[in-house]
Amino acid sequence: MSELRLPRATEIFVTFAALLRRNGFAVAPEQTTAFLAAIELLGPAGIDDIRRAGAATLAPPPERLSTYHLLFDIHFGVTEAAALGESDQQDDVIRLQEEGDDGIDPDSAQEQNESGLAATQAEALVARRLAAISGGNALQRLARQARAKLPKRRGHRRMRARRGSFVDLRRTLRESVRRDGEVLSLRRLKRRPRLRRLLLLIDVSGSMKARTEDNMRLAHVLVQAVPQAEVFTLGTRLTRVTRPLRLKRREQALLAASHLVSDWDGGTRIGEALQAFLAVPRFSTYARGAAVLVLSDGLERGDHQVLREAVWKLSLRAWRVSWLTPLATGPGFKPQTEALQAIAPFVDDIVPGGSDDVIVSHVLSLARRRAA
Repeated sequence: MSELRLPRATEIFVTFAALLRRNGFAVAPEQTTAFLAAIELLGPAGIDDIRRAGAATLAPPPERLSTYHLLFDIHFGVTEAAALGESDQQDDVIRLQEEGDDGIDPDSAQEQNESGLAATQAEALVARRLAAISGGNALQRLARQARAKLPKRRGHRRMRARRGSFVDLRRTLRESVRRDGEVLSLRRLKRRPRLRRLLLLIDVSGSMKARTEDNMRLAHVLVQAVPQAEVFTLGTRLTRVTRPLRLKRREQALLAASHLVSDWDGGTRIGEALQAFLAVPRFSTYARGAAVLVLSDGLERGDHQVLREAVWKLSLRAWRVSWLTPLATGPGFKPQTEALQAIAPFVDDIVPGGSDDVIVSHVLSLARRRAA
């Protein structure tokens, strides 16, 4: 007997249900059948009808609805929404300057910056596709060891311990009942350790174009390992890319992030980007008590005083601020550029950031360092 095959027209819908399962959604075979039946019943006139039919029959949980829409946009090729809702995208993107400010022609600035070795302050909107390669042993080591070696803080919830600051009264009384009311020892509780929040600020300007893809892959690993991790890109715009990087499959996460960020390989406005980050209360709270990692060469073309003030305010909120620059060549590196010299008193580390190995080694050593 010949095998029964689904019609070709239904394959894209069946594979979408399989995509949801691979990303942690509970989709039963009956729901896939109901999805196909809903599409046949509605006779969809547009992509939005298919989206709503999937939401009704595949039943994504409310807390993961944004991930559902993100996967839908990627699978069905809806790139106009940039893998996010339009209102959400506007909330997560802050433009720092108007095009052509300071008398600089963006087209000429882009032509002069093809090598990525110089900084410019002109805005150049560029679409870029990030390759989802394996990333090498360094990222695999980070994924394995992140939860054990990343810095932790004391949480509010308590756990059993041999020695602790709190008495476990319930367990103590339960054991005393077994011994006819005699209390031999007091059971103890201590605060349960939790992973400290991690804030990653990635410079995606033209001078960092050689490291952009590697840094985005590193960010995806950290977001998957640390639930409280937040990732922003800095250029001529400030863009929060945490939502797309929450996707488990790396190629889908990087594709969604590449659609969301529009200032790849453009100008360098680090100071203004950090000022904008601190000016938005929803963003600035991400830095409170966090281990902040800034992946940037520090080739700032804006006002160095603005950068200095922004890093100072950031250091007041953060647990520790580390600046990882490809310009650093070793442990004894001394800043040479005016921007790095201006921020040196307010950061805890200015360390090499030119390869995945050195970045991962620094990130995994943060737990052994004291707060600023």
